Order: sequence, then structure tokens, then C-alpha cells
Amino acid sequence: QVQLVESGGGSVQAGGFLSLSCTTSSGRSFSSYAMGWFRQVPGKERRFVAGISRSGSVTDYADSVKGRFTISRDNAKNTVYLQMNSLKPEDTAVYHCAADTSTSGNINWGYWGQGTQVTVSS
Repeated sequence: QVQLVESGGGSVQAGGFLSLSCTTSSGRSFSSYAMGWFRQVPGKERRFVAGISRSGSVTDYADSVKGRFTISRDNAKNTVYLQMNSLKPEDTAVYHCAADTSTSGNINWGYWGQGTQVTVSS
């Protein structure tokens, strides 16, 4: 079982920034997982925010965060990051990190963290 632990959430005013971290303790090499960030608001489904390949060379973003959020990873530290700039009230959500456990080439977000709350006030 892989445990993912997020940190860095909090409250900020619109236009501000936050940096989230997700650390894993894994018996399997962290670098063997593609990683992603998702967010969820009450009553709505969890939605993809950003993803990063195993090496960190490829990233992907939801249209709503492109140009404002940056995903990165440090495989030596078993950590994936989400830098969030120019935050908007609509970014308010619980943010979860996830690990892609697929070995077939099809993405399978098999492991999830508990989440960290981000609140952006206007």
C-alpha cells in the first residue's frame, strides 16, 4: 500500500498563491509512478487539475489552471508539488494527489491522498 500525504493548503485572498506538496512513502520507487493533482468541491465530482510523467519531462493541465498552476516533482525526495499562482475564488476545493499505478499504458489513479483544503476569498 502506498500512502500519499498532502500539505500546504490554507486560506488566501484572490490573486495570492499557495504551494502544495505530496509526499509518499513507497516500497516501490516513487519515480515509477506518474502523479496527478485533482480537486473536489462538495457535491461535485473530483476533477483533474494537473499531471506529471514519471521523469517529470511531460506535464498536463486542465484548461482552467493553465498559465497559473505548475506541477513538478523531485524523485529524490519522493515528492510532487503544485505551485498555484493568481488564485481565484473558483479554485476553492479540497486538493488531492494521486499516483498512476497502471503498468499497461492506460492511466489508473490507484492511490489517493486524503486531501488538503484550499480556500480563496474574494
